[in-house]
Amino acid sequence: MTDRATPSPRICPNCDGFASVAITSGGRDRRGHLRTITADCPACKGTGTAQRTAVREGARA
Repeated sequence: MTDRATPSPRICPNCDGFASVAITSGGRDRRGHLRTITADCPACKGTGTAQRTAVREGARA
């Protein structure tokens, strides 16, 4: 019997898998660290994988 491999998660088409980024806000603090903020992909909510949509009851085949 052949083993079935689990399918790999689909990469989010909006961010291409790079779901979170660090953006510098310019300048440094007193200790010399860069001030950064993080932003997550709104489509996949920072997971990097495509979200599956729910199938309607009447659309099932």
